[in-house]
Amino acid sequence: MGITDYPRLCPCGTGSNYGACCGRLHSGAVQARTAEELMRSRYSAYALGNLDHVFRTWHPKTRPSDVSPVDGMAFVGLEVLEIVAGGPDDDIGVVEFRARLRGPDGVSEFCERSRFSRRAGQWMYVDGSIT
Repeated sequence: MGITDYPRLCPCGTGSNYGACCGRLHSGAVQARTAEELMRSRYSAYALGNLDHVFRTWHPKTRPSDVSPVDGMAFVGLEVLEIVAGGPDDDIGVVEFRARLRGPDGVSEFCERSRFSRRAGQWMYVDGSIT
């Protein structure tokens, strides 16, 4: 079974099959068309432990030398709160989201306002601030 045939719902919350949603981006079959699509794929990558995708899509000027897993945390929900630009014809974009995580102390959440830019035609995560 190929990644596009994977029957699980995508962790990003679209309600789509993982293979037809973020799985396409994780496998490298396609690039994100929008900043939101990249943000959702990065959330799914964290949820599934695919930290190579997280590293690859982090702007080289701001990314850490190593992306480590969040120990003891499971990513259990994503809600997009606001999108500013970041469309197919834009070069910059902002996506604000709320993520829910489950850890040893129960469920918690955080909101982040993430900035994205195009680099060599591909959307990249630049940085984010917790709101």
